[in-house]
Amino acid sequence: MHAGVGVAAVEAIEAAGWHVVMPRGHVCCGRPLYDYGFLNVAERYLRKVLDVLRDEIRAGTPVVGIEPSCLAVFKDELVKLLPHDDDAQRLAKQSYHFADFFSAFDIEPPKLDGDALLWGHCHQKATGGMDGERRLLERMGLEVEQVKAGCCGLAGSWGFEEGHHELSMRIAEEGLLPKVREAAPHTLVVADGFSCKTQIEEGSGRKALHVAEVMNLARQNGRGALHEGRRPDDCVGQPPRPGRRRQVQRAFAAVAVAAAAAGTSAAAAARRGA
Repeated sequence: MHAGVGVAAVEAIEAAGWHVVMPRGHVCCGRPLYDYGFLNVAERYLRKVLDVLRDEIRAGTPVVGIEPSCLAVFKDELVKLLPHDDDAQRLAKQSYHFADFFSAFDIEPPKLDGDALLWGHCHQKATGGMDGERRLLERMGLEVEQVKAGCCGLAGSWGFEEGHHELSMRIAEEGLLPKVREAAPHTLVVADGFSCKTQIEEGSGRKALHVAEVMNLARQNGRGALHEGRRPDDCVGQPPRPGRRRQVQRAFAAVAVAAAAAGTSAAAAARRGA
């Protein structure tokens, strides 16, 4: 996960009046381990996640995922590997994909006028769907078109492996990449998954934004940001405004956890209040 996404995610949640709590130390969902059959190791990773988050889990704290493939582990594989663990069941129920968190707690998003092309990560479509993300973008004021296609083709690191690249790109060309290339320069391309974002940029030259980055774009640049003649890509990644230093430092704590977890993601627990 790119560092800027972690920054944007924390700022978006805290701007809504929630306090973000970062897990300390190396905490990983273990997603890459499932792909290669290391289920025993994956189970050990998940037991450590439960140990680290246990107090927050039992307090009912919502756990918000930045990377869809990681959050999907808590909603799916976790309860299958640990079916008799009460805290695993609690975590599965308290885990939210990023946009679903805002919908579940009826948080009003910042406003942004314009058009958005929405791409859904396979794991997100399988563990909750894209309706929450689409509704959030529409509540912001965007006209949303969701790309109707299967997979981006990258599938984690699969598309980078020897013998897979050509097929990976062919899959992307079946639906995703042609729609991205057809999109007007001022249209937002929205994709939350790291692998999806990578495939879009490599295959089209367009930079897809995480929904957290879209929310920060609206909050920092105003409702008419997309009508100022700039590409959406150019509106993100700007230095934070004065007075946000504390939030940025805390967000980077989440990114550090993500980097330690083989570059996948970090789940941030959010608590209402100061």
